[in-house]
Amino acid sequence: MLAAHADWSTNPAKRWLCCARQRGSRWHVAAPALLGETQTLFVRLLAEARGGPVALGVDLPLGLPRAFVAKHIRALPDFPAFLAGLKDKPEFFAVAERLEEISPARPFYPARSRAGVSRDAHAKALGLSGRAALNRACDRATAERPAGAPPFWTLGANQSGKAAIHAWQFLLVPALAEGMPIRLWPFAGPFRSLLAPQSIAVAETYPAECMRHLGLPTRGSKRRQADRALLADGLLAALERLSAIPERGLVADIENGFGRDAVGEDRLDSLIGLLGVLNVLAGHRPDTAPADPWIQAWEGWVLGQTALPKTWPEGPGEILPEPQGLLRAQHAAACG
Repeated sequence: MLAAHADWSTNPAKRWLCCARQRGSRWHVAAPALLGETQTLFVRLLAEARGGPVALGVDLPLGLPRAFVAKHIRALPDFPAFLAGLKDKPEFFAVAERLEEISPARPFYPARSRAGVSRDAHAKALGLSGRAALNRACDRATAERPAGAPPFWTLGANQSGKAAIHAWQFLLVPALAEGMPIRLWPFAGPFRSLLAPQSIAVAETYPAECMRHLGLPTRGSKRRQADRALLADGLLAALERLSAIPERGLVADIENGFGRDAVGEDRLDSLIGLLGVLNVLAGHRPDTAPADPWIQAWEGWVLGQTALPKTWPEGPGEILPEPQGLLRAQHAAACG
């Protein structure tokens, strides 16, 4: 088996891939490398796996907010079907510059900062009840971490919309159109069940979430080399717990804080995300998502996450089949 994690960006210099090959009961982990051409990533991973399965984590949204789906999408069963239908719709990925350009067929916003730009205005332009409706359940704050960014938002350091645009348009949509053997989690089932020979299981990850799963300290800034170097002992200990042997170059990267250049943070996140994937494969974290039909079919979830949002999504499309308390109990039981 090959396990990998891609730290995504629209900037090729900030797209990094960290890979581990399984040999017997051990993983051999290479130092992060530039991801290279997006369009050929799946082909290269399958070739590297040599007929085995590929477990791939990607640091970008895989899913749509339930309020958006309930209001604007008809006659489609799930998010993978929606992605496949974007093959000949490049306008969907064109970021709106003005509020009047926003529509269900062009939901990403804003192209740049300007007067009147706000998430409230964005939500209103999409016909949603308010800024909270832009978020999926997994984007919301939990007791363990602050909120992430909505999938359609493209402004600021805490945004994920640009990564979604690039990966959806140039990797996932073409791969689905070409019938490549990819399976998107959690839409196709539990993550480990998707690991079939000559196929790729793709799951959304969140390095900040993975750090908590791995017991790594979250203080300091990953943008500073000195703070990254402080994670060395924790990263090496996590590798040992996961029966993962780091190559010499990776050990040097870890001990050096992944270098002093501007992409050191991206190299670090590619490794943290990979360790998060290995942690799930080892059974230390669940490979399932909460039993909410919106999460299972449309919104997606973060691999290994057990903490549920402090506030559950409300408004159009709220069709939870059980009371929230029972849903929490079911998810806790599934997580052991």
